Amino acid sequence: MFGRKLIAATTMASALVLGLGGANAETLRFWTIEEQPERLAKQEEMAAAFKEKTGIDVDVIPVTEKDLGTRATAAFAAGDLPDVIYHTLQYVGPWSEAGILDTEAAADVMEALGTDTFAPGAVNMSTVDGEVASVPSDGWTQMIVYRKDLFEENGLEAPTTYAAIEAAVEKLHNPPEMFGFVAATKIDENFMSQVLEHVLLANGITPVGPDGFLPLDETKTVEALEFYKTIADASPPGDLFWKQSREVYFAGKAAMIIWSPFILDELAGLRDSAPPTINDDPTSAALAGMTGVVTTFSGPSNPDGAAWGDIRYFGITNDADTDAAMEFVKFSMDEGYLTTLSIAPEGKFPIRRGNADDATKFVKGWAELPVGVDRKAPLGELYDEVTINSIVEGLETASRWGVEEGQLSLASKIINSQILNRLVREFIDGERDAKATVAALNEQLAEIQ
Repeated sequence: MFGRKLIAATTMASALVLGLGGANAETLRFWTIEEQPERLAKQEEMAAAFKEKTGIDVDVIPVTEKDLGTRATAAFAAGDLPDVIYHTLQYVGPWSEAGILDTEAAADVMEALGTDTFAPGAVNMSTVDGEVASVPSDGWTQMIVYRKDLFEENGLEAPTTYAAIEAAVEKLHNPPEMFGFVAATKIDENFMSQVLEHVLLANGITPVGPDGFLPLDETKTVEALEFYKTIADASPPGDLFWKQSREVYFAGKAAMIIWSPFILDELAGLRDSAPPTINDDPTSAALAGMTGVVTTFSGPSNPDGAAWGDIRYFGITNDADTDAAMEFVKFSMDEGYLTTLSIAPEGKFPIRRGNADDATKFVKGWAELPVGVDRKAPLGELYDEVTINSIVEGLETASRWGVEEGQLSLASKIINSQILNRLVREFIDGERDAKATVAALNEQLAEIQ
């Protein structure tokens, strides 16, 4: 099961060309965490197209995301894993180490599709011990959402660095008419944890190394803390999280916020439950036209910058009908890829940019997929080409604490402890200076096992 499957895969592919591939193959079982009815329908559509091409049936089985880990562990113990699992980042390392994933099959799929057609950051986040463990399918990156019109009117650079953001805050902050930023400051909200990780990643800061906890670099962390205080001081008062960020920006009273891409359709007036209030028309796309996005930004100690990414994967299991499973994953990432992305285009950026014939085929196709809830329109009609490219470019540098170091579990415990949120908020509120805050962080985070 752990040997290379190149010969078998080639044989399988040849059989498929002859239209014989599915003749003896048993039905593939495909677990997916995309269980909402509309999203299941899209996956059934892809499974039907795959059967039409190959003759191989695919049973699409919804699994609630919070139950996926226990379900997979139990199925592995019983020797009854599905053939393919659509899964989240947190399982790549543990499932690879446990033997749940057939990493060699994943590597073969990547080789067949062309690893260079995938976004490098997403590939790095899929790699365990130098080899891709699961095929990266799609993902999203956190974004700095900003008033592009105001930046252009005032001759400001796009907010791609700490310095550019600070310059924009100084120029545009004019409360209560306009706040320079809406920073996350509510310490018991995961939103603040996510934003802080992004800000610290941007300056090359991580609390984990290959051997476990890694003390935060004082110089880099002081820079990040002082930057965060700048944007917090330019925010409305109170305990702020995603709700206020969106409301203030939608009202036309914020120059910049940090948000997920799920704001993109709302910005364009396509969701009645979260309408823009910048003018009298809740269905107006005016604010979308004024908006730019940045996914990768940098601090002074990390010129290359980073993006906070959330990646999803097609994992081929060690109980799989391997050849057929590989063909299904390849199909899902090639002929069926736009169907894969169409499940929720605003949150499924194309990790595979294109193919050998057209290096940007899937990016262009993705931009034409309709988004929205109460009304629908393609992202490419709502945002210009520069913005579309900015949205997907974050996957080039996508990262998360602990992934590269094999310490995602420890990093998650550090984040979930909310120690970082609490101590940063105390620093913002003036309870201690930046250096003392770094020392307190290192002391308290070191206790997490």
